[in-house]
Amino acid sequence: MLQSLAKWILKVCGWTAVGEVPVARKMVFIAASHTSNWDGLWLIVYKVALDVKLRFLAKQSLFWWPLGSVLRKFGAVPIDRSKATSLVNELVGLFATEDHFFLALAPEGTRKHKPYWKTGFYQIAIDAGVPITLAFIDYPNRRMGIGITLQPSGDMEKDLDIIRDFYAPYQPRHPELAGPICFPPDYQPRL
Repeated sequence: MLQSLAKWILKVCGWTAVGEVPVARKMVFIAASHTSNWDGLWLIVYKVALDVKLRFLAKQSLFWWPLGSVLRKFGAVPIDRSKATSLVNELVGLFATEDHFFLALAPEGTRKHKPYWKTGFYQIAIDAGVPITLAFIDYPNRRMGIGITLQPSGDMEKDLDIIRDFYAPYQPRHPELAGPICFPPDYQPRL
């Protein structure tokens, strides 16, 4: 019933869902560009409509009752940004222990303009030995979906070129807030 409702919401709101759920059992999904709170809502509607068993991170402060229960039901994993823990290592550990684990991350890490993407998604994929699937939301054309999947090569510039080419035609809700698709100049992935 929930899946039918999500499909109905997409249709009534004029959105087209594209792409297919990959057959792999484990992967990192990146969703870009993340410039609006609406992105998270549409991600949840899309994941329910396509019955994608997708987990995503949400800040701990959102997990108050009853919202926390709803977020967990839809796949949210609470993160406490105030703790100095290695989130990358924790998430790699989840990939090691789970039989099926699709993790969605917004590489910008925020809805505000940033000069670089966060590197966690890339390092998680390398450390966990899982592919990266590119998901998108294109507001002017009212399309959202799942795109290509790539296995990170360790040659991050080559991989970022593929990612930049993929996202080039898609426009976020607030284009002025979208940062460039690049990593900080001092970042070198652990291989």
